[in-house]
Amino acid sequence: MELDLKKIKKVHFIGIGGIGISAIARMILKQGKSVSGSDRTRSLITDELQKLGAKIYIGQHASQVPRDADLVIYTIAIPSDNPELARAREFDIPAVTYPQALGEVSRNRFTIAVSGAHGKTTTTAMIGKIFRDAGKDPTVVVGSLLKGAKSNFVAGKGKYFIAEACEYRRSFLNLDPRIIVITNIDREHLDYYKDLKDIQGAFSEFVSKLGRKDYLVTDAKNKNIVPVVRRAACRVIDFRKESVRGLKLSVPGRHNVLNAQAALAVAKIARLPRAAALKSLARFSGTWRRFEFKGKAKSGALVYDDYGHHPTEIKATILAAREFMQNAKNEPKKLTVVFQPHLYSRTKLLFREFVGSFELADKVIVLPIYAAREPEDRTVNSKMLVKEIKKRGIAAESADSFEEAVKKILPDAGKDSLILTIGAGDVYKVGEILLRRK
Repeated sequence: MELDLKKIKKVHFIGIGGIGISAIARMILKQGKSVSGSDRTRSLITDELQKLGAKIYIGQHASQVPRDADLVIYTIAIPSDNPELARAREFDIPAVTYPQALGEVSRNRFTIAVSGAHGKTTTTAMIGKIFRDAGKDPTVVVGSLLKGAKSNFVAGKGKYFIAEACEYRRSFLNLDPRIIVITNIDREHLDYYKDLKDIQGAFSEFVSKLGRKDYLVTDAKNKNIVPVVRRAACRVIDFRKESVRGLKLSVPGRHNVLNAQAALAVAKIARLPRAAALKSLARFSGTWRRFEFKGKAKSGALVYDDYGHHPTEIKATILAAREFMQNAKNEPKKLTVVFQPHLYSRTKLLFREFVGSFELADKVIVLPIYAAREPEDRTVNSKMLVKEIKKRGIAAESADSFEEAVKKILPDAGKDSLILTIGAGDVYKVGEILLRRK
């Protein structure tokens, strides 16, 4: 569908609280246009959109779709029989997915698309900061809230459009990029993809959108990426060859060094001064829910939160936490992890990998699986994970609620402790409850 967002005056969003789709809602609001939208639950994102002027509905009902809406934009996570989507069809209101809308934003702009199974949010934010600090005034869409802007959308007037590009359901194929970053490729979104080869095929299709003078920035010798690189007709830049000399980061973890190398490689392509890029990265403080410091509990325990929901991400985050603990003043000695699995399908298909993700934790508390877009699957649950984690010699137990998790944290929440909540659902609320305790 050809779509001219400039002519649109009234838009309704289905799933407006999503971290990606909400960026488009922010963009429409900044243009002075009318925005309404619905989501299943209220959140920080819906509250912020409401403050900006959006009309927010909690729950989804056909009556909430304005008859005079010019466009409906919906998250790909909703089912085809969603009542609001059905009403849009009934009213003959054009309806597009969030990836389609994002693709329209990227049209006729110099698009830098940041993709990969892990690290794409942080890398997008790093690149966005470098370009903003260099005065390039880019438009940025990222799958988290940027610390400085406190938004997942930055409106710019420059030629660059820097966007996080998600591979789920091949969403990134809607973009029209000139530079593609692939941070890594892993077995992810297996509720949609058949296997790793299928995922690699999607990335190859994405890279095929690049012309001979365009760029692919990636870890070119990574075994999961090599098949994609072999088929690439564009210029290939191996970010692992980017020098780390002079690189100083405020965010911990080897994975963030790799993210920074990718960002530096993109900056070099755009001919931005390296010294300025390094200075920008040194002042990069991370994004919302990426090893984010939440506060210090009354007991003295440090509380951090992270969005990691894949075994690879969990391992990297726990390793980064350990690195941080070693370098911190008054070094915390005990690491307690509160994990909320995300999706029944992901938990089942990567069960063994999840079990092996917590080896560097002193204690693990596992919450019930966050179902998100999926129906309940009784063949997998958190207690099964706990049972297998304990076999690895790690103290682990399950908790049926946030309050119960907090009670199980308390005996280990002294001033020498770091509490890490991790997961793509609402596990961060555990830390918030802990911090409110008197």
